[in-house]
Amino acid sequence: MWWEGARPRTLPAAVVPVAVGAACAAGADGAAWWRVLPALVVSLALQVGVNYANDYSDGIRGTDEVRVGPLRLVGSGAARASRVKQAAFLAFGAAGAAGLLLAAVTTWWLLVVGAAAIASAWLYTGGPRPYGYAGLGEVFVFVFFGLVATAGTGYVVAERLTGTMLVSGSAAGCFACALLVINNLRDIPGDTVAGKRTLAVRMGDTNTRRFFAVLVLVAFAAVIATSITAGRYRQSFQVCKVSDAGRKCLALASLPADRRPKPISTGIPSLDIDMRGGVIPGTGDSTWVLAARSGVGKTTVGIAAAMGLAYNGA
Repeated sequence: MWWEGARPRTLPAAVVPVAVGAACAAGADGAAWWRVLPALVVSLALQVGVNYANDYSDGIRGTDEVRVGPLRLVGSGAARASRVKQAAFLAFGAAGAAGLLLAAVTTWWLLVVGAAAIASAWLYTGGPRPYGYAGLGEVFVFVFFGLVATAGTGYVVAERLTGTMLVSGSAAGCFACALLVINNLRDIPGDTVAGKRTLAVRMGDTNTRRFFAVLVLVAFAAVIATSITAGRYRQSFQVCKVSDAGRKCLALASLPADRRPKPISTGIPSLDIDMRGGVIPGTGDSTWVLAARSGVGKTTVGIAAAMGLAYNGA
């Protein structure tokens, strides 16, 4: 029950930026690779914490009384609100402890960043004026699960910030936002009734779907920009079609042309990975715009990008 309430399908939004950020530090002199682990703890704990915090805040407001999708612990009555709140703060505490360790070995300014992340996670749907109810949730996700998680990981490992970390963080942020947009698209009917004015509610169904497609395209544009700032990729980028609604996306060729491994497959009909030519969407009816439909898709794309960066010593 508690595992389901933690919404494990959202966890790739926390794993991918850490993997990409660590890959951006590849080739740095004196890189401290052990710091990737506490950075991952910070990111995962924040994701779990914000999920429990949302469950608690939406539950006591009555927003989750009529809801589709994953289990809501408070809204369904599966757990007391006080216990869900405690779980949220335990997760935030774990993130704070890991962050304190990283700050102690790098810079104490990380405590300011961490405090801002935890406050933003709670105020997303908590507090007197939750910004998630005002359509600003995507801003939080882009900043903290994109720029901060990616560049922050790269910084604690290499103790320097680079353009590659920031640009690749933008790609991770767009993918994370796309996951949030999909969830909010699903929740438009219930959120409208509950008065939760998410960006999806404000934009409407059709425009939200378009926004989702734009986020994915911008994410892949950021991947291309990452390849430019890293100065390592020699493989060209291809344009491919997605069978669902004929949408187009950019395919990532993640490794140099002369060092490409054999093709591998995820075993998922709607998302097949060919490292020789990038990420190739399948032709199944359930195919959405590449990568951001599910956590699995984002993970696969993110790890492929991280492999490319690390392999080339970005």
